[in-house]
This record gives sequence, C-alpha cells and structure tokens, in this order.
Amino acid sequence: MNIFDLAGKHAVVVGAGGIGAVLAVALAESGANVAVADKDLRRAEDAAVRVRALGREGLALSVDVTSETEVAEMASSVYSSFLRVDILVNCAGLVTRKPSEILTVAEWQRVMDVNALGTFLCCQAFGREMIRHGGGKIVNFSSVRGRYGTFKGNVDYCASKAAVDGLTRQLAVEWAEHGVKVNAIAPTVVESELTADLLGDTRAAKRLRESIPQGRWATAHDLIGPVVFFASAASDYVTGQILYVDGGLTAAV
Repeated sequence: MNIFDLAGKHAVVVGAGGIGAVLAVALAESGANVAVADKDLRRAEDAAVRVRALGREGLALSVDVTSETEVAEMASSVYSSFLRVDILVNCAGLVTRKPSEILTVAEWQRVMDVNALGTFLCCQAFGREMIRHGGGKIVNFSSVRGRYGTFKGNVDYCASKAAVDGLTRQLAVEWAEHGVKVNAIAPTVVESELTADLLGDTRAAKRLRESIPQGRWATAHDLIGPVVFFASAASDYVTGQILYVDGGLTAAV
C-alpha cells in the first residue's frame, strides 16, 4: 500500500529522547531522509547514525526549542542540506509532576516554554517554508492530559498540552489553503526516560495500568503507525485532529 510510502520525503524530528529516536528510525524505514534535533546533540547524533544505517540521509542538530534564534538556526541548517521539508514531528517535551500548591512560576513557565512555545516555534519555522513549497505534514505531540486531568500534580503539563491541542487546530485551519496538514498525537503515558519515575512508583503504576482498558501503558513503538499515517499520503484529507493513542483510556473516562 504505497499511500504509506515516504520514499524521497524529507523529515525533521525534534526531540531525540526515546520516543523521538524511535520515530526518526521508523520514518527512515518508511523511506524518508531524516534530520534529528535535540538539546543534547549526542542523542541526536545517535538517532542520525541509525537513520544512515538504513541507507537514508541522516542529520543531527542541536536546538533549544524555547529559543526563537536557535530554532531559526536549526531550520536554516536543515534547509542547507534538504531542499525542502515534507514532514515535521514535534516531540520535545518536559514534565515536572509537582503538586500545584507548591509549583513555582519558573517551573510552570519552563514546562510551558518547552511543550507549548517550543512546538509553536518549530511549527512556525518549518511551516513558513512548507507554505512556500506548496504543502507538508506536521505532527505535534500532545497527551490525553491535554483534555483530562490526572493525579500526581500535572497542572503545568496538562495546561501545556491543552495549548498544543489548540495550536494544532488553529494552524490546521490557517494553513489548510496552503496544503499544510497539522495534526497531533495524544498518547497516554509512554514508557520513556520522562516517565521512568512515574512507572517506578508501584502504586502509581498499578493505578495507571488499571485505568487503561488494554491493561498496559504505551511504548514508543505504539506511536509508529499513527506518525507514519499522519506523515504520509494516507492522511491527505485529515487535518486539525487530535488522535488519542491510549489503549482505550479516554473511551473509559
């Protein structure tokens, strides 16, 4: 089914943690050349090596997504190697899990800056060029917590992901006439370095597992199909959607 084929496409994955690295490789396996950007250049380089091992072009870049200057420089570096970018996947993220009553303004702002502002800056930097080139696919990473509350102090995270949902819908409407599709994936807890402390809490992990109809939390591999769908021609008439990849969690709320 060649509607999922990404051969000859150029993708950018922002955020090279466990999730981002897996998705970068998956896009390469589907045929795309992939640039990987992360604040930790070493992580980006590790992912790019795996991309190149598949016979694709793989770039590694450093970026602080909260800096408009650094995002602009990162985009410029990508375009110096790729003549165009067809796919952007925004999965850089941060969480504190600090109770609301003791969360500081600085902690709140940091989460909002990484999760919401960072997503916007990357969408803007690559969206401009996608508009000029006649289209593209943007996949943002939200969370079920953009819509539903949870335990264990996530007020900053929930607010930031709700912002990502709103951003996704608005950009989808604004850029539809230019052929730029903007969607978001909203998973439940994904096993990664960001969630190691949560899943290491026996009580919290048990409560989480019991709340999900499929009886388990997500892994990065559960996100591959949805990302390839949104990145490919299979989703050409889909934009402004928030796809819950959650094992049935939101259906049971």
